[in-house]
Amino acid sequence: MKKLYEKNELTFALVWIGIYCVLQSLANPLNERIGIRYSASAVFCILQAVLLFCFLTKNKLLIKYGLCKSSVPAHRFLYYAPLIILATRNFWNGTAINFGAVDTICYLVCMLCVGFVEEMIFRGFLFKAIAKDNLKKAIIISSVTFGLGHLLNLVNGSGAELVENLFQVAVAIPIGFLFVILYYRGRSILPCVITHSLINMTGVFTNTTGLTIERHILFQIIMFVITIGYALILTKTLPKNQSLNVNGEVD
Repeated sequence: MKKLYEKNELTFALVWIGIYCVLQSLANPLNERIGIRYSASAVFCILQAVLLFCFLTKNKLLIKYGLCKSSVPAHRFLYYAPLIILATRNFWNGTAINFGAVDTICYLVCMLCVGFVEEMIFRGFLFKAIAKDNLKKAIIISSVTFGLGHLLNLVNGSGAELVENLFQVAVAIPIGFLFVILYYRGRSILPCVITHSLINMTGVFTNTTGLTIERHILFQIIMFVITIGYALILTKTLPKNQSLNVNGEVD
């Protein structure tokens, strides 16, 4: 794994994205065989998260990929208040207990690890590899591939419905853009990982009763406005010298 990373960081990122997608697809039918929702998914995600963290630690890449506290004061990010609002998205229509205890635990563990793994491969490896040559291209590709990657749920046996999946894609692209800005400007990927994990994890408590298409669209619009608005505020208010270069150092 180290040799591939040293040879070509972009290839390394693409290989990890491929591995992640394949394992997610393999996990869904295994979940059904086991009879416990997200059981195999949780195991696969834990393994990927541990492997990634060990690789980064062993090769002293934690700082480079933002697994550290941001050196930019929190007030420059409005104390991350918009992220807190986004993290409550799944509670906007109330709460509900959708799974049994074991299923819920597996779901929470899986989604916690998904937040870490997806941020590392899309915001970390992919973004940093492309940003070496073209920052704007890196921001666009990282954001769009993260959003479009959710289309995999239509064919990987997850049981996702078309309309719901399109909603996921529609909101994932701007969130991906926001996370790139947070990572690039703040020199820390931790706010992205935490917010991503919380949005995913709280999904198990979503109340779908009375959630009409109209209300769903309204929620998506609110998410979009908060996400893009926050990202634009950060790009306009943070000074250029708060930027992160491709080596994880201040420009």
